[in-house]
Amino acid sequence: MNPVTAIPAATPDLARVHFAARLALETDCSDVHAAMRAAGGGPDGFVLADVRGPGAYARGHVPGAINLPHRDMTAERLATWPADTLFVVYCAGPHCNGGDRAALRLAELGRPVKLMIGGMTGWADEGFSFAAGAAPGALAEAA
Repeated sequence: MNPVTAIPAATPDLARVHFAARLALETDCSDVHAAMRAAGGGPDGFVLADVRGPGAYARGHVPGAINLPHRDMTAERLATWPADTLFVVYCAGPHCNGGDRAALRLAELGRPVKLMIGGMTGWADEGFSFAAGAAPGALAEAA
């Protein structure tokens, strides 16, 4: 036996449930980028939220993302959007749990949410461009 086969694989039924649940909770940078390109440069059907602090956001963020740190997520702040609005949240990257904290907070507030796995690190790894400053900006056509 080797480390891969030492523990038997899950049944196909269990694997289907597991991976369907992951896709219901997560999206990736490439899918977010594709959705934004198809929409002409910004999010369509979701709010893309950078959950880092304002300073980190201003230094660089995913184009089209708003800055919404998890500590600022309140029912009053979220009242800006309809209750069924999907939020896609991200943080610095896999070494950061800010995206998880934000996703938990949104779920506690009754909001649909997905985590953009990889965050800023994943976005950079894909070679996608960033925006800077306090405004969301738009996805560059060349990206």
